Amino acid sequence: MPATVTLSSKNQVVIPQEARKKLGVGPGARLLVLVKDDRIVFMPEPRNFVKRFSGRHKGLWGKGYLERERRAWRR
Repeated sequence: MPATVTLSSKNQVVIPQEARKKLGVGPGARLLVLVKDDRIVFMPEPRNFVKRFSGRHKGLWGKGYLERERRAWRR
């Protein structure tokens, strides 16, 4: 499904119809824009932003870290 688009003089792009259909987006849809390495990624904005990103950092602090911090605060 790769497609080539052109950046307009107003820095706008038209998302190809096939991509819009696959993502289920249309006029007025809100998209998240992420820059990842040398790529631009468009994602439909989730209806519930909290649910979309919950668990994203699971395991970041390692086992036991948060519990040790909680115990330290209770002292």
